[in-house]
Amino acid sequence: MITKGQKINDRYEIIRSIGEGGMANVYLGYDTILDRNVAIKVLRGDLSNDEKFVRRFQREALSASSLAHPNIVEMYDVGEDNGIYYIVMEYVEGKTLKQLLKKRGNLTLSEAIDIMLQLTDGMAHAHDSYIIHRDLKPQNIMIKDDGQIKITDFGIAMALNATQLTQTNSVMGSVHYLPPEQASGKGSTIKSDIYSMGIIFYELLTGTLPFRGDNAVEIALKHMREPLPSVRDFNPSIPQSIENIIRHATAKNPKNRYDSAREMHEDLLTALDDERMNEAPLVYKYPENENEVKKRVPVKNSKDDSSENNSAEEESTEEIATKVEEKEVKKNKKIIIILSIIFGVMALALLFVFLILPIISNSRSVEVPDCEGDKVSTCEKKIEKAGLVVKSKIKSKASDKIKKNRVISTSPSKGKSVKKGTKVTIIKSSGEDTIELEDYTGKNSIEIKTLLETKYGLVVTIEKKEVTDSSNTSDDTIIGQSLASGSKVKKGDSLVLYVPEDAELFVDMVSEGWSKDDVAALCAEYNLSCVYTPVETSAYSEGKIVSQSRRVGSTITKGSSLTVEYAAKPTKKNNSSTSSPSASTSPSPSASSSTDAE
Repeated sequence: MITKGQKINDRYEIIRSIGEGGMANVYLGYDTILDRNVAIKVLRGDLSNDEKFVRRFQREALSASSLAHPNIVEMYDVGEDNGIYYIVMEYVEGKTLKQLLKKRGNLTLSEAIDIMLQLTDGMAHAHDSYIIHRDLKPQNIMIKDDGQIKITDFGIAMALNATQLTQTNSVMGSVHYLPPEQASGKGSTIKSDIYSMGIIFYELLTGTLPFRGDNAVEIALKHMREPLPSVRDFNPSIPQSIENIIRHATAKNPKNRYDSAREMHEDLLTALDDERMNEAPLVYKYPENENEVKKRVPVKNSKDDSSENNSAEEESTEEIATKVEEKEVKKNKKIIIILSIIFGVMALALLFVFLILPIISNSRSVEVPDCEGDKVSTCEKKIEKAGLVVKSKIKSKASDKIKKNRVISTSPSKGKSVKKGTKVTIIKSSGEDTIELEDYTGKNSIEIKTLLETKYGLVVTIEKKEVTDSSNTSDDTIIGQSLASGSKVKKGDSLVLYVPEDAELFVDMVSEGWSKDDVAALCAEYNLSCVYTPVETSAYSEGKIVSQSRRVGSTITKGSSLTVEYAAKPTKKNNSSTSSPSASTSPSPSASSSTDAE
């Protein structure tokens, strides 16, 4: 067991645990030789006893350590110390992309594209080095405070690939991003990473995973069989070009995916160009499932010995066998008669379902009346008059178009044809959708602006405001807001968040050769209360500043006081005793000037 203060390889000192996983534990460590913090990933004890697994782990980790890219966590060292197998890598201060999504929900389109451009660029570099990640997911992507991402877990992901599908606890973290070919037990390629990146892009824009299930097998089957939900159904404002990129990356047939991460990266660069915003929906070149493939394979075989022709031969053989069976069936008169009766009954049933039944149903159906804008009581009368039943529970929904307590719509909706006696739910307006503002003082202005704009539709601006003491606030910290806490606002309303104005600092007036005039200008600009004291000296030019009361580098605060001593021309000894005291008590620039004149 790894403990705090323990040294690995007599070099890396363990500071604390920062993460635990099914295959490895991660610790914050300190490199005593290079004097830097590092992240140390230690292989779990039960896996370290498998010699074959350990060799593969070390080989794959060493391969990943050759990667050098700003969006890939740098790997420093791989080794073993008394049965502890470890990887030492760059320590990234920040949070995982998964943690960001849990905090924010979905990201804005520009934020998501920025992250995906970094991700595809980093993975293109890895693929160029013939390294496949195989376990791309938001949990393996770190994001720093400045927005830069770092891809992690190359060595672990590749080494664990052979055991992932047999360890339920391990696969659960990755199955949501698992490409169909990996789910079916086939090998991984660079296109497997591209599929995972497409799922990540979907999650960034929607804040949800496309496929969910009670267990890993159910989710994996959905990746293999079900079409990916549309991001435009979640947010219609997302351009078709973005929808196409996600569909291109997450095609179930690898032939329909991007050929490389670089190609996906280049597609993202132009996705928001005007000419691409409303491009036609993507149509796959190849079939997406095996059933479609079988239908398109030609019966006749050519002389070509390619794999496609081999599959054609198999299909041709199946069709010949089918024809032989059909001939045998035709020879049996009894079977033909039975089949004829069955098909006849089926035809009559279909005729009844598609032709006769709709006619009967339509004669008993009615349309749901239009109640939009009506009083609830008026709507109830309309529904009952149409032969329908009003549900006792009335639902409420915010609306900025329909007055409060008036009907917005019904369920089923107006104009829909339903059977008599169908229950109809009335949905009334609860008024405008308002939110109550909190006190955002002390919080990060960028995060609050993003939250209020994306989630509530407010128009938020950030303005700088002068503070008397900026020592405990950063440039992005909110120090005030235009609307007080508790104010109710609605979509489209404006809010101003105030952040500290960049503080001006006192300089070294003596070394920079400031004069009384320079100080007077500074005092006037910042409304300082200034006292000027003459000092008889020949070491400085007359009028130059000799000393200042404010420390160099301290903040200039409006209304504060400042005392400076300036060089005065030496006078005769018999006059010095009378001139100096009067000057030293001069309360203002004008007073000190009159002393100078004397």
